[in-house]
Amino acid sequence: MTINRREALLMTGAAALLAGQTFAAETKKTKPLKVLILGGTGISGPHLVRELRDAGHQLTLLNRGKRNPGLFKDIETLIGDRNGPLDVLKGRDWDVVVDNSGYFPRQLKLSTDLLKDHTQHYIYVSSISAYADLTPPGIDEDYKLADLKDPDATEITNDNYGGLKAACEQIVEKTFGERQAVIRPSYIVGPGDSSDRFTYWPVRVARGGEVLAPGTANDTVQFIDVRDMADFMRACVERKIKGRYNLCNPPGSVTMGELLETSKRVSKSNASFTWASQSFIEQQKLVENGEIPIWAPPIGKEAGATLVSSARAVAQGLRFRDLDTTVKDTLAWHNQRPAEEKAKLRAGLTAEREAELLKQLKA
Repeated sequence: MTINRREALLMTGAAALLAGQTFAAETKKTKPLKVLILGGTGISGPHLVRELRDAGHQLTLLNRGKRNPGLFKDIETLIGDRNGPLDVLKGRDWDVVVDNSGYFPRQLKLSTDLLKDHTQHYIYVSSISAYADLTPPGIDEDYKLADLKDPDATEITNDNYGGLKAACEQIVEKTFGERQAVIRPSYIVGPGDSSDRFTYWPVRVARGGEVLAPGTANDTVQFIDVRDMADFMRACVERKIKGRYNLCNPPGSVTMGELLETSKRVSKSNASFTWASQSFIEQQKLVENGEIPIWAPPIGKEAGATLVSSARAVAQGLRFRDLDTTVKDTLAWHNQRPAEEKAKLRAGLTAEREAELLKQLKA
């Protein structure tokens, strides 16, 4: 019997899922640790904070107190700016530091120099954008990194984001040696996904009617449910896991068609899907404009963006919720958002723009 590339990828994904589930059953309770989280109130931070708090660990948060203030009133929160000074951290020790708010090398230099002798382990949250490119399928953690042309940059752009993250990683690795881990997530999705890049699709499908869909139903998509990311990072904290890890669902395990059909089934909508070709999407610049999120062209310089390898993280215990759960919980969270956030998503097509594009496709 012969199998095609698509079937091989699905088999790999299924094996990875089973590997992760096996590890979950073997996880043991560990002694309470003192953990400092730099950030903790954004998209992924709150889920990790709850995971660690519920596991009995003693937490300290450092942030500016501007985003979701008062979210964790029962947890020690220090007010400080990543740009310094960080005097509020001086003279204290933590077992583990989790850094999910460092974007510029100067910020990482400041925090790592201050904490290198005051923690046993440093975990930095980077991104798969740190890679030099995402062209080949199966990129793993040893693939070449992006260059940073302007190390003194003060603003994040599409052109320098990857280089900034790569430079920050290098500072962490140089400072802590074996006492560190670098986490490279793909799109972080699920409850709290205020970027709306994943959220757009379940919400749009739930609205029903004719939906403009990108590429083909067989095009793969990659992301990480924020709660699966939190589970893995808890393991990194408790076991002081070291090294670099891509966090994303196994390559080939989810397709665009499955995402849309699952959203339709979960929301019980009457949506129908009209597929726009890659050439049409590129002509309209829909990906560059953020109007078609999550999906990446399967042909071209981003062809490997949805086929990144997460095998190394799976071997360390990364596991994955089923797509139905992620879609259902994302919709439930979205329905509880303030009216102004529900009315205007930060990514995806507006109703007017979608209608215009569908008309062009039919013409």
